Amino acid sequence: MLQRNPWLLPDGFEEILPVDARRLEQLRARLLKVFSCWGYELVIPPMIDFLQTLLIGAGHDLDLQTFKLTDQVSGELLGIRADMTPQVARIDAHHLSGDRPNRLSYVGTVLHSVGDPLEKTRSPMQIGAELYGHQGIESDIEIIQLMLEILAVSGLQEVHLDLGHVSIYRELAKFAELSERQETQLFDVLQRKARPELAQIVTNYSCKQEVKELFLKLPELNGGIDILSKAKDCLAIAGDKVQKSLFELQQIAEKLVVNYPLLPISFDMAELRGYRYHTGVVFSAFVPTVGKEVARGGRYDNIGSVFGRARAATGFSSDLKLLSSLSQNMCPDEQQEKIFAPALDDPELTEFIKELRAEGNIVIQQLLGQTADAKLMQCTKKIEKNGQFWQIASLTE
Repeated sequence: MLQRNPWLLPDGFEEILPVDARRLEQLRARLLKVFSCWGYELVIPPMIDFLQTLLIGAGHDLDLQTFKLTDQVSGELLGIRADMTPQVARIDAHHLSGDRPNRLSYVGTVLHSVGDPLEKTRSPMQIGAELYGHQGIESDIEIIQLMLEILAVSGLQEVHLDLGHVSIYRELAKFAELSERQETQLFDVLQRKARPELAQIVTNYSCKQEVKELFLKLPELNGGIDILSKAKDCLAIAGDKVQKSLFELQQIAEKLVVNYPLLPISFDMAELRGYRYHTGVVFSAFVPTVGKEVARGGRYDNIGSVFGRARAATGFSSDLKLLSSLSQNMCPDEQQEKIFAPALDDPELTEFIKELRAEGNIVIQQLLGQTADAKLMQCTKKIEKNGQFWQIASLTE
């Protein structure tokens, strides 16, 4: 067996040291507070679940990313979650009764057996929110605004929003009467933005030339708000459902511009991330310093039907580790002062230390035989006796 240094970690997995862990935890607390203020209640799904549950509504990519193992109790195939959204959908469908909208938030580590080429980690800390039980664009807008708020609280600047609608491609594929194999092949080509290959495979379709032209034009339909008018004209023959999807994108953009007049918004009619999963509007947030989205989401209606309750749903997620790393230069580390206490078995000293800690102070008590002094322990204050009473004093005094 190959011998490795015992301090090495598998590729894509990392330890979080005290300074970064403190910053991460502080950001986690701030973001969960934002969720709470918006009415999103925290849920905590299990790390391991039945594989079938974890892959509900997901495509082949998520299957590849999921670590799999056999349950020694039931003999069932289990998975370590690579995405928490299906689990949260189960909570809404199975545990929360009533027809009212449910707002749920979550945060927790997920594991990826195969990492994204642009990601350094295979153990992101997924944080997100889901809104169940509302079909209109108002809930999509709320989720997008909440995502923007989360990014703002994280200290991210120059955020760019990208909007798309998977129903446009789905309706075009139906209009062209593509087979399942053709639809999958075309999807892959559009994802890779391979235009020469796109032109080649479209020529083999049996549909009319004017329909083939729609797929060739799809990658060109991206840009600012003006692209929606061009898309409406180019895709006019595809039917009312495509026009309805374009109208929804326009409505969402117009609503967002009112509250975020400086927010850059772009549109991409060939944006198909989460195509097998999402059913309507999809969106991603970008910042200039990162080569991929920092948060993404969209509508995924009826995912809860497998759990016995089909519900409209929309949501978003991000990687808390990524947000923390991006915000470290924008959100100063809120490190508390440390107080050094002598190694004395004194009941009054013990009580004084107890009171200080109860008030939220950091008190590090010296250990018997310890050679490191207060400064080496990174303390800025100390506890000393003044007459009959213990008090806090500066180390410089």
